[in-house]
Amino acid sequence: MVLLQPDPFLNELTSMFERSTEKGSVWVTLKRSSLKSKVKRNKMVTAGEPIEYRCLIRATDGKKTISTSVGPKDHQRFQSSYATILKAHMTSLKKKERKDRKKTVDADKKDSGSKKPKRV
Repeated sequence: MVLLQPDPFLNELTSMFERSTEKGSVWVTLKRSSLKSKVKRNKMVTAGEPIEYRCLIRATDGKKTISTSVGPKDHQRFQSSYATILKAHMTSLKKKERKDRKKTVDADKKDSGSKKPKRV
C-alpha cells in the first residue's frame, strides 16, 4: 500500500476510475485513525496528552491499493474535490428515460379512461 499526499491521491483515484469504466470496480474506504500504534495511544492517554485523529482513506481496484491521510484542517477541501471526482465518474447511476415512462403511463390512463361505460 502506498501512502500519498491528498492531491496525488486524488489524481491516482481519478485514473483508477478511468481504468475501470468498462470493466471492474473501485473500492474506497474511510476510517478514523491516529496513525499511531495501540501501545503509543495508550501511553498518550495515561499521560493525559490529546490524540489527534485523522481520516485515513484507502482506495483499491483489485490490482493497486493507494491511501492518504487527511487532517481536520484539510478535510473540507479534500471532501469537495473527492465529491467532484465521484460525480464525474458515476455516469451509470444517472436517471435515464424517466420522462418517456411518464408520457406512456399518462397515455395509457387516458385511453383506459375513455373506455368506461356511462351510467344511466
